[in-house]
Amino acid sequence: MTQPVQVFTSAALNYIPKVRMLFYSLRRHHPDWKLHLLLADQLPDDLEISQEPFDAITPIVDLQIDDWKGWAFCHSITELATAIKPWMLDHLLNESEEGAKVIYLDPDTVVFSPLTDILEALDEATVVLTPHQTRPESSLPAVIDNEICSLKHGIYNLGFIGVSNTEVGRAFARWWAERTYYFCRDDIPNGLFTDQRWIDLVPAFFPGVAIMRSSRLNVATWNITTRELSKDQHGSFLVDGEPLGFYHFTGFDSGAHLIMACKNGGNNPALHELVSWYSDQIRPLINDPLTHRSWAFGCFDSGSAISKEQRLVYRSRRDLQKTYPDPFAAHGFEDWWRSQARKEYPKLFQESTKAEELRRFSTPLSPGYLGSQPQESLKARAADLLRQSLLQPQTGLQLGRRAWEVLRQEGLAGVKARLR
Repeated sequence: MTQPVQVFTSAALNYIPKVRMLFYSLRRHHPDWKLHLLLADQLPDDLEISQEPFDAITPIVDLQIDDWKGWAFCHSITELATAIKPWMLDHLLNESEEGAKVIYLDPDTVVFSPLTDILEALDEATVVLTPHQTRPESSLPAVIDNEICSLKHGIYNLGFIGVSNTEVGRAFARWWAERTYYFCRDDIPNGLFTDQRWIDLVPAFFPGVAIMRSSRLNVATWNITTRELSKDQHGSFLVDGEPLGFYHFTGFDSGAHLIMACKNGGNNPALHELVSWYSDQIRPLINDPLTHRSWAFGCFDSGSAISKEQRLVYRSRRDLQKTYPDPFAAHGFEDWWRSQARKEYPKLFQESTKAEELRRFSTPLSPGYLGSQPQESLKARAADLLRQSLLQPQTGLQLGRRAWEVLRQEGLAGVKARLR
């Protein structure tokens, strides 16, 4: 008997109302698929799963990620929700039979017609991807908005990926998970955009990669300039004459989607009807109690909000990670921050210097959370930094300035702590 297709999305509790829209649309067209919610949050006792349109829910704690609490602390909500995707993919592949199919879809996606063409592609391929753009833009504004944007964020849109359970598929999932463990960041200046930029390497690294260029798949504002959205006589949406497969309503809450739909879609009535329909569908969600749930990893156990500065300092300091393996816990990292951070990082507490100081935490680029992993010797770490400085003089200059500041404020012990 053929195993059902496994589909998952990743979201925090407050996004579950939108997740329902995705899963209801999948149920309509593929009632036999098994639907999973990957929860980038803590699972509350009062969530009644039997009333939800998904078959199973997997919170981050169940993914068996090493030192997951300290690791999670290093990420924003968007970074964490994307960082755990390959771990869930690996989990589902290992739980499935050989040849089974696993599909990921973003929670702000809606399916409008059967996705049998994706299944057919996965019959032959191990990994199936959809590019942000499948045709060249014809105007300079669109090149800037869409093609250059893809060069920054990634050629392939990771609001969708399909993987077949093969030896190569499992190797891909492990490789992707290793990369997001250390480098799932929204850091475009350093060539990173959460989990997405890594996938640019996949067609080079792994055999059996299919790039689906069908204009009916992963339709969004970044490719609507080269696709014709319309409606047939029955009121169904079409793209270049084919049934719309799935549409990606990314950036809807911020208003960015509407702005780009107006800019890239012109006066297309079908597009404006689609956007208005989604707006009408999500408007009542403001009254859903789940929409107002706070992210569990947005605050310390004391209830105080965690700042970007706190996450970056913790991510950059192996000594703090070792001392406070659960940085959320009371009387731990938060107490250190109150007593020491202003002394060690005075520029983070001045508005005129904060932005520049934050940039220094990304230069030079280094792994994020290292947790309980074997520690590199001080000598080897110093030698590695020296090599970086020789290869990149600007980086060396910044390292030298930072080392002098630490030495002046904390002495040699402070420099050794940073090397650790």
